[in-house]
Amino acid sequence: MTITQATGASANNHDQEAAADGVPGPEQDPYIWLEEARSDEALAWVENENQLTQAALESDPRFEHLKADALAIFDSEDRIPFVSFRPDGLYNFWQDKQNPKGLLRRTTLDSYQTEEPVWETVLDVDALAAAEGKEWVYKGSTCLPPARTKCMIALSDGGEDATILREFDTATKSFVEGGFVIEEKSQGGISWIDEDTLLVGRDFGEGTLTDSEYPFTSRVWKRGTPLSDAEEIFRGEPSDVWAGASLLRDNTGTIHARTAMRGVSFHEAEYFVDMDGEWVKLDIPKKASPYGIVDGHLLYSTDVDWDVDGQTFPADSLIAVNLERWKADPNGAAKTLVWAPGDRQTKRGGAITGNALFVDMLDNVVGKVLQFNYVDGSWVSEQVALPDNATVGIVAASDETDQIMFTVTDFLNPTTLYYADGDGAPQVLKTSPSYFDKAGMEVEQHEATSADGNRIPYFIVKPAGMDMNGETAVLMTGYGGFQVPRLPGYLGSTGKLWLENGGAYVLANLRGGGEFGPGWHQTAIRENKQRTWDDFIAVGQDLVDKGFTSPKHLGIQGGSQGGLLVGTAFTQRPDLFGAAIVQIPLFDMLRYHLIGRGASWIGEYGDPRIPEQRAWIEAYSPYQKIEKGVNYPTPFLWASTADDRTHPAHARKGAARLKELGQPYYYFEDMTGGHSGGVDNEQRAKLQALQYVYLMQQLMDDQSGG
Repeated sequence: MTITQATGASANNHDQEAAADGVPGPEQDPYIWLEEARSDEALAWVENENQLTQAALESDPRFEHLKADALAIFDSEDRIPFVSFRPDGLYNFWQDKQNPKGLLRRTTLDSYQTEEPVWETVLDVDALAAAEGKEWVYKGSTCLPPARTKCMIALSDGGEDATILREFDTATKSFVEGGFVIEEKSQGGISWIDEDTLLVGRDFGEGTLTDSEYPFTSRVWKRGTPLSDAEEIFRGEPSDVWAGASLLRDNTGTIHARTAMRGVSFHEAEYFVDMDGEWVKLDIPKKASPYGIVDGHLLYSTDVDWDVDGQTFPADSLIAVNLERWKADPNGAAKTLVWAPGDRQTKRGGAITGNALFVDMLDNVVGKVLQFNYVDGSWVSEQVALPDNATVGIVAASDETDQIMFTVTDFLNPTTLYYADGDGAPQVLKTSPSYFDKAGMEVEQHEATSADGNRIPYFIVKPAGMDMNGETAVLMTGYGGFQVPRLPGYLGSTGKLWLENGGAYVLANLRGGGEFGPGWHQTAIRENKQRTWDDFIAVGQDLVDKGFTSPKHLGIQGGSQGGLLVGTAFTQRPDLFGAAIVQIPLFDMLRYHLIGRGASWIGEYGDPRIPEQRAWIEAYSPYQKIEKGVNYPTPFLWASTADDRTHPAHARKGAARLKELGQPYYYFEDMTGGHSGGVDNEQRAKLQALQYVYLMQQLMDDQSGG
């Protein structure tokens, strides 16, 4: 939530209550005023910090060269234009030098299969922004099946998560005059019930947002009526992370049921189905959810073992029920196993085509895709013929046909796009250009031993035959949260800006992530979150012990949860690292539930208002761990003013604390960009150049630029 600027006696009541609950209030924390994202005082502080950082880093003669290299990659005209299937064509969102805010455009399959497709512009976001005087960022569209020509376009002013919504007709390539419009920015979205009816979950005013500032009510909105008059059909609880109703549709667009969900924590939910006007709760685990409709069956996915009807479905499995029987009795329909993971296997994403289910999975951090069909009363699967020992993904699938596209990539080889139409094995359709010289580089996989004895895998990309004398500058990254896996992928700008300049790169597969399934995540959350930080530190120590690098040449980098990871690493082991890039981070973990969307992540970290849980968090919270008399590496913290998810206050307060103690640091904040950083290629290139100049100064130069 937004905290009113407060110092000393001017603290608002909420801050006073927070202090009473053991959460630092203004008397204990002199930098709470930086939690007001756009106050004059906070923005003046940001401007001063930006000037200092830019003066130090942009004056480096390498800056302009690095920025130009990054921009050339981001603006490259021969990069793969990834698409989605719609009945009226293949759609792509494209940004380049001429179109920094981007074009929504379409082409035909035949044209797309050529080296130079012919594109038809559907929406020019640059032109729209110029006409309306806004910093519009395109955030996607929700379209009415099966034709998918009537869409609600989501637009963000400056890149924040909150959006406005406007009805758009892709046939006429224009916004619908007198159509559905929601101009008040909010989290949440819509589903199309029919051409004249929307199911809406938004901020409807007082009493409609959760403590995490997400919607928890849903309304049915009829065309031509005020949104304020729309009938409310579902309401969760303010204590939910989020809640709302949705529609259970098959691939033809047919609606089979109205469903609803209450996110009772970030990782747990309760699901409901509308049975003749009554919401009936589904009897499934809180860490299970509907997965989709395939071959007349509703599929569930579960992240925990599920005991039902005398059988146990293991965590991470897929379970099917006959759709018609489920509609008649959603809790009584018999359940059948579709797939269960083997050792060190986990599913990632999936896609449903006209006739099959495709599941993207990891097998010991190697990508595979399985195709599932219901044949003669049983589920059968086969592995899709794609290259081995690579990261594989599903990037597009048609609802109507068996058309599907896959990507295949690794650290050193550019992404390749494969296409299949149900007739034969996938074929190469497009290949991304090479952006750096991989000659003389190699990839190795190693393991480090964490504090509790567990083995933690990591990849290192380095010059072949590199001297193991500890002199190589190494950039290490990881994530380790929210069951998100970090996987090998083409390094692109990192290869050009870092590897080509003599650096090595390390990707750590930490507990708390999703590389080995739900258990890998659940073993390192809440009271056990320190395991994630221990894993990362163990990988860093292993790099030093093996002679890959030494502390003065070892840098770390991470964003969001990864920013918290880097913050814990450099505050717990300041002797182990020579540089630390803390991107759009969580940092003050004793107040994180009060800042931005922080309350939604209590399921991952715990609640600092509860003394027992506060003890877990206080033991590692980086903001509180910055202390006098410690020789920290000079960190580079950066954030975005428009980030309404983790909020720039975390990075701001970290920098302010370092400054108070006389510790060297860099701070930079972009005024637009949201949680993902830059909103256009120029902005992204600048951020890249600032960071790599910093790393070179800290890890490669004889005299660091602190």
